[in-house]
Amino acid sequence: MAVLGVDGWRGAWVGALLDGRRVTLLALAGVPDVLAVPGVELVAIDMPIGLPEDGVRACDVLARRLLGPAGSSVFPTPVRAVLTTDDYAEARAISRAHTDPPRAPSAQAFQLVKSIRALDDALGDPPTDRVVEVHPELAFRAMSEVVRDRKGTARGTAQRLHALRPVMDVEHALLTAPVGVPMVDALDACAAAWSARRLAGGRGECVGDGGLDRRSRPMRICW
Repeated sequence: MAVLGVDGWRGAWVGALLDGRRVTLLALAGVPDVLAVPGVELVAIDMPIGLPEDGVRACDVLARRLLGPAGSSVFPTPVRAVLTTDDYAEARAISRAHTDPPRAPSAQAFQLVKSIRALDDALGDPPTDRVVEVHPELAFRAMSEVVRDRKGTARGTAQRLHALRPVMDVEHALLTAPVGVPMVDALDACAAAWSARRLAGGRGECVGDGGLDRRSRPMRICW
């Protein structure tokens, strides 16, 4: 059975469908398209699923700690109330009103809100264990100690390719990728797919404090 790794891309999604060593990159317009990919046992997505009502998720703190200097790639997850607006100033005010001490999402983190909302809406109730939140940087570092430089740099790209080659035919996937898919998002989706396969086989790892959000979804990050 295949698994699917997913990374956000300009309001849409890049999927990496992994079956054995063969991986196929997909351009997916929305979360319903992600969930509709046939023959998929588990979906691993680089996007928050369990959302806090106030404060900071323990899994974000622990993930940043594990990543060390690369911890800045883990954005603080916005509180659920922020999903009610598309206005950045209003989002900052809502966040400050729901957190103690008050905090507000960065502009970069706020850009994820529409995608978080789309995922939250599509998952529905009750929660499903078929879709799991992951983080590519945790996956890459678990794959290979060679991965140390920032993604998108020449060294960082080469390191990530080095990590992926033993576990999937990544070059073939890149050669046949949909037009316009960036290298960074393609490699992150592949790392998410690697995580999905580990999780489906019961070999995955997760960080978090075991907490659930208001919709009974786990606040955790896996790889």
